[in-house]
Amino acid sequence: MSLKKAYLIIFILLLVDQISKIYIKTNFVLGEEVEVFSWFKILFIENEGMAWGTEIPGAYGKIILTLFRLVAVTGIGYWLWDSVKKESSNYLIVAIALILAGAFGNIIDSVFYGVIFDDSYNNVATLFSDQPYGTYFHGKVVDMFYFPFWSGNLPSWLPIWGGKNFTFFNAIFNIADMAISTGVGVLIVFNKKAFHKD
Repeated sequence: MSLKKAYLIIFILLLVDQISKIYIKTNFVLGEEVEVFSWFKILFIENEGMAWGTEIPGAYGKIILTLFRLVAVTGIGYWLWDSVKKESSNYLIVAIALILAGAFGNIIDSVFYGVIFDDSYNNVATLFSDQPYGTYFHGKVVDMFYFPFWSGNLPSWLPIWGGKNFTFFNAIFNIADMAISTGVGVLIVFNKKAFHKD
């Protein structure tokens, strides 16, 4: 696969990711939910950008996270370029392109959303607001896809979670997260084909 085709994958994914996030941000109040099916909901939340909404504590935690991401994206970008140059498997190139697109998508939120949007608490955010909610590198990542396939109380005989309310699948994510997960999934499932050498 050529670098041009890999860039096209990245561009399309970034475009869809950002359009979906901007639509949610400018049409939903934080916490607003729309049920598409009983097992699929659009639920607008924001997080600091780490997996499962975790945060790095301290005044500089967000900047450290964003700078780490920028370094990681540079490394992934080099990996993509090097893989294309070495004419590696299409499985590998597509997987790297997916991971890179997803990482870029969430970096855009982290770096710019704090200065181009106002707050989403109790009102719909405005794009290019005069009163942004943050600063550069302090934006929050927009998530919206929620698939609570099953929710209920688990049997009391189960260790640890027994008798407690449980929801499967409880994660809320975005297109960028899906791209990263799919890319990693391709590397795991098609490992031999992705890293095949003649």
